Amino acid sequence: MIHISEVKTKVSVENRTETEKKILSQLEALKIPFELVDNDVVDTMEECKEIDEALGTEIRKSILLCNRKKTAFYLVVLPAEKRLDVKAFSKKVGLSGLSFASQEYMEKFLKAKPGSASVMGLVNDVDDYVQLVMDKEVAEEEWFGCNTGINTSHLKIKTVDLLKKFLPKIRHHARVMEL
Repeated sequence: MIHISEVKTKVSVENRTETEKKILSQLEALKIPFELVDNDVVDTMEECKEIDEALGTEIRKSILLCNRKKTAFYLVVLPAEKRLDVKAFSKKVGLSGLSFASQEYMEKFLKAKPGSASVMGLVNDVDDYVQLVMDKEVAEEEWFGCNTGINTSHLKIKTVDLLKKFLPKIRHHARVMEL
Protein backbone atom coordinates (compact mmCIF):
# COMPACT_ATOMS: atom_id res chain seq x y z
CA MET A 1 0.00 0.00 0.00
CA ILE A 2 1.34 3.41 -0.93
CA HIS A 3 0.98 6.54 1.14
CA ILE A 4 -1.44 9.04 -0.38
CA SER A 5 -2.17 12.47 1.13
CA GLU A 6 -5.67 13.76 1.65
CA VAL A 7 -7.22 15.31 -1.46
CA LYS A 8 -6.42 19.02 -1.74
CA THR A 9 -8.14 21.70 -3.82
CA LYS A 10 -5.63 24.44 -2.97
CA VAL A 11 -1.89 23.83 -2.97
CA SER A 12 1.07 25.99 -2.04
CA VAL A 13 3.75 26.07 -4.72
CA GLU A 14 6.40 25.98 -2.03
CA ASN A 15 8.48 22.77 -2.24
CA ARG A 16 7.08 21.96 -5.70
CA THR A 17 9.05 21.29 -8.88
CA GLU A 18 9.31 24.02 -11.52
CA THR A 19 6.88 22.07 -13.71
CA GLU A 20 4.36 21.76 -10.87
CA LYS A 21 4.66 25.51 -10.18
CA LYS A 22 3.88 26.28 -13.84
CA ILE A 23 0.92 23.87 -13.88
CA LEU A 24 -0.58 25.12 -10.62
CA SER A 25 -0.20 28.77 -11.60
CA GLN A 26 -1.90 28.09 -14.98
CA LEU A 27 -4.77 26.25 -13.29
CA GLU A 28 -5.22 29.14 -10.88
CA ALA A 29 -4.98 31.82 -13.59
CA LEU A 30 -7.57 29.98 -15.68
CA LYS A 31 -9.78 29.36 -12.63
CA ILE A 32 -9.78 25.62 -13.32
CA PRO A 33 -10.86 23.66 -10.24
CA PHE A 34 -8.69 20.65 -9.46
CA GLU A 35 -8.06 18.00 -6.87
CA LEU A 36 -4.51 16.91 -6.05
CA VAL A 37 -2.83 14.26 -3.96
CA ASP A 38 0.79 13.75 -3.07
CA ASN A 39 1.90 10.14 -2.88
CA ASP A 40 4.81 7.75 -2.60
CA VAL A 41 6.62 7.12 -5.89
CA VAL A 42 4.56 5.08 -8.35
CA ASP A 43 6.25 3.48 -11.34
CA THR A 44 3.42 1.53 -12.95
CA MET A 45 -0.20 2.03 -13.95
CA GLU A 46 -1.02 -0.86 -11.59
CA GLU A 47 0.34 1.16 -8.66
CA CYS A 48 -1.82 4.12 -9.73
CA LYS A 49 -5.02 2.22 -8.92
CA GLU A 50 -4.88 3.39 -5.29
CA ILE A 51 -4.53 6.98 -6.55
CA ASP A 52 -7.49 6.41 -8.90
CA GLU A 53 -9.53 5.48 -5.85
CA ALA A 54 -8.40 8.49 -3.82
CA LEU A 55 -9.18 10.95 -6.65
CA GLY A 56 -12.26 9.18 -7.98
CA THR A 57 -10.94 9.00 -11.55
CA GLU A 58 -8.47 6.97 -13.56
CA ILE A 59 -4.89 8.17 -13.97
CA ARG A 60 -4.20 8.11 -17.71
CA LYS A 61 -1.25 6.46 -19.40
CA SER A 62 1.01 8.79 -21.40
CA ILE A 63 3.60 7.58 -23.89
CA LEU A 64 6.15 9.74 -25.72
CA LEU A 65 6.98 8.50 -29.22
CA CYS A 66 9.31 9.79 -31.92
CA ASN A 67 10.27 8.99 -35.49
CA ARG A 68 13.68 7.59 -36.49
CA LYS A 69 15.04 11.01 -37.42
CA LYS A 70 13.97 12.46 -34.04
CA THR A 71 12.06 15.22 -35.81
CA ALA A 72 8.45 14.28 -34.94
CA PHE A 73 7.28 13.68 -31.36
CA TYR A 74 3.89 12.46 -30.13
CA LEU A 75 2.58 12.33 -26.59
CA VAL A 76 -0.13 9.67 -26.70
CA VAL A 77 -2.68 9.58 -23.88
CA LEU A 78 -4.65 6.37 -23.29
CA PRO A 79 -6.84 4.68 -20.70
CA ALA A 80 -4.61 2.97 -18.10
CA GLU A 81 -5.33 -0.57 -19.28
CA LYS A 82 -5.19 0.08 -23.02
CA ARG A 83 -2.15 -1.06 -24.98
CA LEU A 84 -0.84 1.09 -27.79
CA ASP A 85 -0.21 -0.65 -31.11
CA VAL A 86 2.68 1.56 -32.22
CA LYS A 87 2.67 0.17 -35.76
CA ALA A 88 -1.06 0.90 -36.22
CA PHE A 89 -0.61 4.34 -34.62
CA SER A 90 2.27 5.08 -37.02
CA LYS A 91 -0.05 4.33 -39.95
CA LYS A 92 -2.80 6.57 -38.55
CA VAL A 93 -0.46 9.57 -38.29
CA GLY A 94 1.28 8.79 -41.58
CA LEU A 95 4.78 8.26 -40.22
CA SER A 96 6.68 5.01 -40.32
CA GLY A 97 9.22 3.92 -37.76
CA LEU A 98 7.76 5.49 -34.63
CA SER A 99 9.20 4.16 -31.39
CA PHE A 100 9.47 5.12 -27.74
CA ALA A 101 11.38 8.37 -27.24
CA SER A 102 14.50 8.26 -25.11
CA GLN A 103 14.88 9.72 -21.64
CA GLU A 104 16.86 12.56 -23.21
CA TYR A 105 13.81 13.76 -25.19
CA MET A 106 11.41 13.26 -22.28
CA GLU A 107 13.60 15.54 -20.21
CA LYS A 108 14.19 18.02 -23.04
CA PHE A 109 10.54 18.55 -24.01
CA LEU A 110 8.48 17.57 -20.95
CA LYS A 111 11.09 18.01 -18.18
CA ALA A 112 10.05 14.52 -17.02
CA LYS A 113 11.81 11.29 -16.22
CA PRO A 114 10.68 7.91 -17.60
CA GLY A 115 7.46 6.87 -15.85
CA SER A 116 6.43 10.50 -15.40
CA ALA A 117 5.34 11.55 -18.89
CA SER A 118 2.14 13.55 -18.61
CA VAL A 119 0.00 15.91 -20.63
CA MET A 120 0.82 18.47 -17.92
CA GLY A 121 4.48 18.32 -18.96
CA LEU A 122 3.48 20.11 -22.16
CA VAL A 123 3.77 23.37 -20.17
CA ASN A 124 7.50 22.91 -20.78
CA ASP A 125 7.18 22.36 -24.55
CA VAL A 126 7.37 26.07 -25.35
CA ASP A 127 8.56 25.51 -28.94
CA ASP A 128 5.68 23.10 -29.71
CA TYR A 129 7.80 20.09 -30.66
CA VAL A 130 5.36 17.57 -29.18
CA GLN A 131 2.01 16.78 -30.76
CA LEU A 132 -0.64 15.56 -28.35
CA VAL A 133 -2.82 12.63 -29.40
CA MET A 134 -5.61 11.59 -27.06
CA ASP A 135 -7.60 8.40 -27.27
CA LYS A 136 -11.27 9.17 -28.03
CA GLU A 137 -12.34 7.20 -24.95
CA VAL A 138 -10.25 9.51 -22.70
CA ALA A 139 -11.48 12.69 -24.42
CA GLU A 140 -15.11 11.68 -23.85
CA GLU A 141 -14.77 11.07 -20.10
CA GLU A 142 -15.93 13.74 -17.65
CA TRP A 143 -12.73 13.64 -15.58
CA PHE A 144 -9.06 13.51 -16.46
CA GLY A 145 -6.41 12.21 -14.06
CA CYS A 146 -2.64 12.44 -14.51
CA ASN A 147 0.60 13.16 -12.71
CA THR A 148 2.04 16.65 -12.52
CA GLY A 149 5.19 15.79 -14.41
CA ILE A 150 6.50 13.85 -11.44
CA ASN A 151 5.22 10.50 -10.20
CA THR A 152 4.73 11.66 -6.60
CA SER A 153 1.86 14.04 -7.29
CA HIS A 154 -1.39 13.44 -9.21
CA LEU A 155 -4.31 15.64 -10.11
CA LYS A 156 -7.86 15.46 -11.39
CA ILE A 157 -9.56 18.08 -13.54
CA LYS A 158 -12.56 18.12 -15.84
CA THR A 159 -11.55 16.84 -19.27
CA VAL A 160 -13.35 19.76 -20.93
CA ASP A 161 -11.21 22.20 -18.88
CA LEU A 162 -8.08 20.40 -20.03
CA LEU A 163 -9.11 20.41 -23.68
CA LYS A 164 -10.78 23.84 -23.95
CA LYS A 165 -8.87 25.98 -21.42
CA PHE A 166 -5.55 24.54 -20.22
CA LEU A 167 -4.13 23.15 -23.48
CA PRO A 168 -5.01 26.21 -25.62
CA LYS A 169 -3.41 28.48 -23.00
CA ILE A 170 -0.12 26.57 -23.36
CA ARG A 171 -0.50 26.57 -27.19
CA HIS A 172 -1.30 22.89 -27.58
CA HIS A 173 -4.36 21.02 -28.67
CA ALA A 174 -5.30 17.37 -28.57
CA ARG A 175 -5.78 15.41 -31.75
CA VAL A 176 -8.50 12.96 -30.68
CA MET A 177 -8.34 9.50 -32.31
CA GLU A 178 -9.67 6.03 -31.78
CA LEU A 179 -6.59 4.07 -30.75
